[in-house]
Amino acid sequence: MADKKKNKKKSCKKQKQLSGNDFKLLENTASKNENRKKGKGTTAIYVKNWHLEYEQELKTLQIELMKLQKHMKANGDRVLAIFEGRDAAGKGGTIKRIIANLNPRNTRVMALTKPNETEASQWYFQRYTTHLPAAGEMVIFDRSWYNRAMVEPVMGFCTDEQNKRFLKDAPMLEELLVKSGIKLFKFYFSVSKDIQRERFDSRKDDPLKQYKLSPVDNLAQKYWNKYSVRKFQMLSETNRSIAPWTIIRSDVKKKARINCMKYLLSQMEYDDKLPAADLEYDPEIVVSGITELQNMERNIMNPDKLHG
Repeated sequence: MADKKKNKKKSCKKQKQLSGNDFKLLENTASKNENRKKGKGTTAIYVKNWHLEYEQELKTLQIELMKLQKHMKANGDRVLAIFEGRDAAGKGGTIKRIIANLNPRNTRVMALTKPNETEASQWYFQRYTTHLPAAGEMVIFDRSWYNRAMVEPVMGFCTDEQNKRFLKDAPMLEELLVKSGIKLFKFYFSVSKDIQRERFDSRKDDPLKQYKLSPVDNLAQKYWNKYSVRKFQMLSETNRSIAPWTIIRSDVKKKARINCMKYLLSQMEYDDKLPAADLEYDPEIVVSGITELQNMERNIMNPDKLHG
C-alpha cells in the first residue's frame, strides 16, 4: 500500500510539472468542457475566447458539410476539390477538418506520391483521372496535376516543354470535367514567407509533425521567388471563368479553414442550408484568382510584397 501511495505522489508531481507547451488540447475539447464545473479529478485550463468561437463555428460548418453529403448522395452530385499552395500553407489541416465527420464511403482524399516508372510513361493526367468522383462522391486532391505548374519546374522534375504543354492542356481538361457535371473547386492556399519559415521550424521541434518534413521543404524558402514566378504563370494560364482559382490567405490557419469551408458551402445547393449571411466569408481571406493576378502584376518587381 505504501508503495502505491508513493507511485501516486510521483505521478501527480509529473503531471504538475507539465506546462502548456507540453501538450495541445484536441479540437472541440474546450467547447465540450466550457460549462464543466470544478470537481474531484479536474484541472482548470484557460483558452482564449476566440478559440471557443472557432470551435463552435467549425462544428456548425461540419454539420453543414454532412447535410451537403447527404444531398449529394441522394442526387448523384459529384464534387472535385483541388488543394494547392506552398509547403506549410495549411492545406492538410483544412482538408482534415472538412472530412472529419463525413462518411468515408463517399469521401476520398487523394495525395499521390511520386509517379512510378509505368505512370511516368503515361499521359500526364492519366493517374489523376482514375480518381475522379463518381455519383454522390466528394474527392479532394491534396496537391494535384498542378504539381507540374509549380513544384516540378522549380525543382527540375520536368522540362520547360512539359510545363508549357501542361499549362495549355489543363484548362481544356477542366472544361471537360465541368461540362460533364463535376463541380470543380480550385483552392490555392497563400502563406507569407515569414510564416512559412516559422511553420518549418515548428516541424523540426514537434515530434508529432516530423512526418511533414521533406527534402523539398528545405528548398522552399531558398526558391521563394522562383515559386512566385511559377505561381503567376499558373494563374495567368489556368484561371478561367469555367474553372476559376480561389485564393485562401492562410497566415492564420483557423481563419483559413473556416473561410474555405464557408466558400465551398456557399457555392453548393443542398437541403436545409444555412442562410447566406451565416455562410458569408471574409473577402480579406478568400480572394479571387483575378484579384490575386492583379496584386502580383503590381508587385512583380517586389517579390517581398507578394503573397506566397
